[in-house]
Amino acid sequence: MAVLPLVIAPDERLNQPSHTVEVIDDAIRKLCDDMLDTMYANQGLGLAAVQVGVHKRIIVIDVGLGSARYPEAFDEDDDEPRRRKPMRLINPEVVEFSETCQIFNEGCLSFPDNFSEVERPAMIKVRYQDEFGEHKMLQAKGLMAVCIQHEIDHTNGIVFVDHISKLKREMILKRLRKQKKLGTLPNMQEKPVKL
Repeated sequence: MAVLPLVIAPDERLNQPSHTVEVIDDAIRKLCDDMLDTMYANQGLGLAAVQVGVHKRIIVIDVGLGSARYPEAFDEDDDEPRRRKPMRLINPEVVEFSETCQIFNEGCLSFPDNFSEVERPAMIKVRYQDEFGEHKMLQAKGLMAVCIQHEIDHTNGIVFVDHISKLKREMILKRLRKQKKLGTLPNMQEKPVKL
């Protein structure tokens, strides 16, 4: 397993839709493991393959570690909200969503140190394949629903700043362009949890 380099915005690769995974084999499983290592090394809650430069419909998430950043998203009855609970979703697709929405202050590993409130459906149903190719359905709410929607957006060439005002989006992209040019992007491995 390895920590892979992240694609940092602005980068046109982030706006290109990913391809369906036709065969789930050892190479795909290794990519999932490397993506999890990369996500953990950068204190993220989720990561899409496109964020490490691979245009395949693969996302990994672990909201078990998100309780520090989003304590309001966890039930008091949750016995171990802070332990690792990694998930690998291949070819994920939202097949149902609630009319009720929720707002979260989202961040993204491809947009270091930038956050904005994004409104998304509060509950979703997702169809996907696991790392062994088994077809599964998952119902998600709260932080997990936000994280899955955020990462599925990545597989469709949509980034979280596409959900905010044009003015705020342009400010974020301008700041990132400047940081890239000056070589002053933050050290991602010392930052708080991001989706």
